[in-house]
Amino acid sequence: MHTVDSIKNKNTVKEYSDARKAQSIQDMIGRPSTKDYIRYVENNMLLNCPNTKADIICAEDILGPNLGSLKDKTTRTKPSKVIINTYAEMLKKYGDITLAVDIMYINEIPFVMITSRAIHFGTEELIKNEKISTIMIALKQVIEAYEARGFQIGHILADGQCEHAQKYIEQVGIMLKSPVRMNMSQKSKDLSGW
Repeated sequence: MHTVDSIKNKNTVKEYSDARKAQSIQDMIGRPSTKDYIRYVENNMLLNCPNTKADIICAEDILGPNLGSLKDKTTRTKPSKVIINTYAEMLKKYGDITLAVDIMYINEIPFVMITSRAIHFGTEELIKNEKISTIMIALKQVIEAYEARGFQIGHILADGQCEHAQKYIEQVGIMLKSPVRMNMSQKSKDLSGW
């Protein structure tokens, strides 16, 4: 990495002093580009200018390009094209959704946390109690939100807290899988996407 101090040490004190003067004068005359500044000096367009072409080149070498002369004068490069997956492609790839459901407590207040496995869309809902009817209302809202957008919920992964909701979930055509009841090979296969 090159710093002003390391480059300054390669030059004499006079060269550094002349470089500072050259950059100071460049600022005073409206910060023209280095190419234009050299042309002004070579054609004697600046009366009584103490700088030479060498001073200007040395100033750019030691102090770097004059930032004021670069602002609003450099061209903006065209950014690379951003490729966005379309909604149809997303539906085709992730049409069958698996939801992971859990009840989480924050300051002893229960929340139903629901995350989709493939698209990682997460929802949470405050529930007043852990009754089956309350949990099912929260689940139905999320399922309806997915189905309204064309996704199909195939499986729900839940621990023992939601096990008592199994018959209600299976009535709407969704399989409930509990990691506790699965054998270890099936559990690692099903939970690998978490």
